[in-house]
Amino acid sequence: MIDYQSFQDKKILITGGIGFIGSNLARRLVSCGAKVTLVDSLIPMYGGNLQNIADIKEQVTVNISDVRDAFSMAYLVQNQDYLFNLAGQTSHLDSMTNPQADLDINAAAQLSILEACRQHNPQIKIVFASTRQIYGKPEYLPVDEAHPIRPVDVNGINKLAGEWYHLLYNNVYGIQACALRLTNTYGPGMRVKDAKQTFLGIWLKNLIEGKPVLVFGDGLQLRDFNYIDDVVDALLMAALSSQVNGQVFNLGSKEVVNLKQLAQMLCDLKPAASYEIVPFPPERKAIDIGDYYSNYDKFTATLGWEPKINLEQGLKSCLDYYQQHQQAYWSAA
Repeated sequence: MIDYQSFQDKKILITGGIGFIGSNLARRLVSCGAKVTLVDSLIPMYGGNLQNIADIKEQVTVNISDVRDAFSMAYLVQNQDYLFNLAGQTSHLDSMTNPQADLDINAAAQLSILEACRQHNPQIKIVFASTRQIYGKPEYLPVDEAHPIRPVDVNGINKLAGEWYHLLYNNVYGIQACALRLTNTYGPGMRVKDAKQTFLGIWLKNLIEGKPVLVFGDGLQLRDFNYIDDVVDALLMAALSSQVNGQVFNLGSKEVVNLKQLAQMLCDLKPAASYEIVPFPPERKAIDIGDYYSNYDKFTATLGWEPKINLEQGLKSCLDYYQQHQQAYWSAA
């Protein structure tokens, strides 16, 4: 159970706050009576979209700035009770074509944010959004936190650095921080214009446009998915707990499907929809991790978190949302 009253009147900073996860988290915190500040660069390729906060824009403070701006972050972290550090470059492919930008955002900026907290607000509690990508190609399934870490792309290496900076500052400087390794988070507000954030976004776009869903490879790759509401629950639970400080936790789902099954589930939601199995583009094949699904028993044992939204229910919610708000997301840069 989450004690939502604990967030009443608390000052909360969300980096990447106009993005997919940040905006959904902000909406929940606003409903809890929190004083929420959203930081987002609104750089077109990174997923921030003002439509994501259209319903709460009068109830939050928005600061358009870049987490790479050390002076802005030093000012923004002051007097905050919680920092949900969600800003990041999430495209695995972009990390390979522009590795310096990925390094700057996912590693260097994270160190800068933590330094700002150390110098200006050492009492803050930080929850960092990490990624399953750091594990690379699984040696065994489901993947638990003891699994070897062997990233297959620049993004995974830099996210790992960002994660470990948080743990270091917790352990050395006493700045309360933990990291959640997310896996295939989906839901209303995710980027659908392309596959920079998640392949499921472009699948939904094709579905709504009457185009076939394109499944790369043989379609037998196994995956697990978390609906955004369940991820927001996890973030809030981690924020309120001192037990998680200095630790990393997987999120995940017991509902594991292959990509053909997922495509069929989507197609079943829309008459006459179809999917096609197509070869992997070479640049994507080079960084594909094959099968992946998580063991999240550690987080369940620590805080009692379990995902509640099943895949069919979540996919239907996504489809309904994007059919209603198509223009705001199709035209988003």
